[in-house]
Amino acid sequence: MTTAERQRNAQELIRPQLPAELTNRGKCPFDPATGLTELSEQGRIHRIEHNGDTVWLVTGHDEARAVLAAPQMSSDRINSPRARALISPELHAEMFPPERQAGSFIFMDAPEHTRYRRLLTGQFTVRRMRDLTPRVHEIVTAQLDAMIEKGPPADLVHDFALPVPSLVICELLGVDYGDRDEFQRRTAKLLSLNTTVDEQIKNTTELRKFMHGLVRAKRQTPGDDLLSGLVRDTDLTDNELTGIANLLLIAGHETTANMLALGTFALLEHPGQFARLRDDPELTENAVEELLRYLSIISSGVSRHAKEDVVIGGATIRAGETVVVSVPAVNRDDSQYDDPHALLVDRPRGHHVAFGHGIHQCLGQQLARVEMAVGFSELLRRLPALKLAVPAGEVPLRTDMSIYGVHRLPVTW
Repeated sequence: MTTAERQRNAQELIRPQLPAELTNRGKCPFDPATGLTELSEQGRIHRIEHNGDTVWLVTGHDEARAVLAAPQMSSDRINSPRARALISPELHAEMFPPERQAGSFIFMDAPEHTRYRRLLTGQFTVRRMRDLTPRVHEIVTAQLDAMIEKGPPADLVHDFALPVPSLVICELLGVDYGDRDEFQRRTAKLLSLNTTVDEQIKNTTELRKFMHGLVRAKRQTPGDDLLSGLVRDTDLTDNELTGIANLLLIAGHETTANMLALGTFALLEHPGQFARLRDDPELTENAVEELLRYLSIISSGVSRHAKEDVVIGGATIRAGETVVVSVPAVNRDDSQYDDPHALLVDRPRGHHVAFGHGIHQCLGQQLARVEMAVGFSELLRRLPALKLAVPAGEVPLRTDMSIYGVHRLPVTW
């Protein structure tokens, strides 16, 4: 296998490839690809042939929820027939050694997934997340104070959107915030669509090494953080704890950071909605749900493979076939939303799939909601005249990353 084939097949395993016209964002940076919108108008589930491969693409809301809830659909893309066909046993062993798979519950099915999920669910209750609100408020206030004191212009990503969730997840897990550059840099490389397989392996290894050291430290000197609680109250091994902590750390800052930055960009480009939310903070919770729906930052979709034949939306998906749920398309389904391509901060809350659905629905969604609600409300309250410091077309978009957003957001006030 050539180096190019090794890279292409490994990337295909990690993120099933779709034609560019179905993945590249439209003329508006907040809209799905034009081709994806056109395809959605033709049906709700589609058989896509690309580069000699076949995947099912789901664009309908009900069909997406059916796929994500179906016990016949597997999340274990690491050990799927597709994985074995795409990459050699040697590369598979190099990319996914047993110690790396331990604790990676988002790529597991029941009953293994159930065991990990049950241990963690008690740590992420709605009540506990709401109890964190005062601390989140303190963190948001401190970041805004520092940004305002430094004066405009500012990069909202660097000065606000990234530090807020990073500080919160560090406190929750018991990670030293001084180590943030380490995990932020390695996380960015892991999420880059341009990172080579060898770089992926290296960064994964180094990130696990960093977190494994933290787990050992918690065993010796536990605190009152979530990771210490898992060390103290469960029989999880160090490898399992390392895998869980890595997942929570990466998911806990990257997704929320991009929602805060891209959400602010979207509000600034919709001044009527910005003003409506600024003048009526009671709309904040609705606005958070609307921004999650409207932006759908998991652009590459959520993939599953069929463990057995299953019928979804009238289509028969055969055992071993891959299904990709297109989150941007599903969250713009006109059977679920009136005027789905409009951003309306007062839109009644719906059943979007920005956090997924079924047993793999995002564990930290309530924490993310708290961070976004406090972040947006305080940002608009403290900086009511906030505006872009560059033309919108000059804002660098994260089209090179698996989680969509902006690399930088220059603002002034």
